[in-house]
Amino acid sequence: MTAFRKGVNLGGWLSQYPQFDEEHFRTFITRKDIETIASWGFDHVRLPIDYQVLEEDAAPGKYREIGFSYIDRCLEWCRSVGLGVILDLHHAPGYTFQNTLQPETHHQNVLFDQPAMQERFIALWKAIVSRYHAVDFPIGFELLNEVVLPDSAPWNALAHRTVAALRTISPDSIILIGGNAYNAASELKNIALLDDPNVLYTFHFYEPLLFTHQRAYWMEITRSYTRTLNYPGEFIGLKEFLDQAPSYRTEFGWLLGRKIDAYLLAEFLQPVDEFIRQSGRIPYCGEYGVIQIAPAESRRRWHADLLALFREMGVGHAVWSYKEMDFGLVDIFGRPIDEDLIKILRGSPGE
Repeated sequence: MTAFRKGVNLGGWLSQYPQFDEEHFRTFITRKDIETIASWGFDHVRLPIDYQVLEEDAAPGKYREIGFSYIDRCLEWCRSVGLGVILDLHHAPGYTFQNTLQPETHHQNVLFDQPAMQERFIALWKAIVSRYHAVDFPIGFELLNEVVLPDSAPWNALAHRTVAALRTISPDSIILIGGNAYNAASELKNIALLDDPNVLYTFHFYEPLLFTHQRAYWMEITRSYTRTLNYPGEFIGLKEFLDQAPSYRTEFGWLLGRKIDAYLLAEFLQPVDEFIRQSGRIPYCGEYGVIQIAPAESRRRWHADLLALFREMGVGHAVWSYKEMDFGLVDIFGRPIDEDLIKILRGSPGE
């Protein structure tokens, strides 16, 4: 699993696109983008995919060849420049993390309530793995992005059923499973581990959220707590904010008086260290990053400190995200937004 050491997400292409548009799918990421990522020294890409690209709700089980063709092209480009690929089902039939962000859309997540939807989920994964498991370069299959449930048991059960089904097709493909609460590092302990050396467990890291997502328009708390935060720095005005919005005190009150620095990052990563010690398995960080509107130098310092911690732990990772998506390394035209940040992400040769 050492193939996935240092990667980049291709968000906004086949997942979280502005609208379902074949022209966008043909042009948002091209061979030139993949060549650029390889030239920077990365060894893989994580490719988020929404199920609608591959399967229409009106025709479950009837897969869209044109949708698969976009993945085909990406894999060929990556193979030609020596990049591995992780295929991540970002939005699944009956589930998307985006439905968890607003109360009025929670009811749309039915995957864990409807057996028929679970069978559809497994069938889609069988179609994906049947098509791609025999490629001659590193590939991984990430079952579902950012599960959010009151309890991890339903996801553990579905993940185990899916792995069992996929092992009838490919006994040794790399399969990735993340935990609850948006793939939180703290939820690694609640993943039911499999006796399978080719299952790779994964987490996401956007901590502290008030810094990495400062003033993010899609989150209620960052629409309300609008301070510009620096790294290293302090949670400016947090006490006053929590006094006015006490419902957030349980989640964020413990940060009062804390510094935003490498010691805090290490504390957030403590569950990863515990997972490694207790399981003997080193997980993979499928997403991490800082929003573009954060102060540029602070953005660079956060990434540098986090990557140093990842290196100490032996954790492979993929930054969010390559193009746009409010976290991008390049703009819509492929022009680097911050050359110094890219140098930090590139690291030293051999890293």
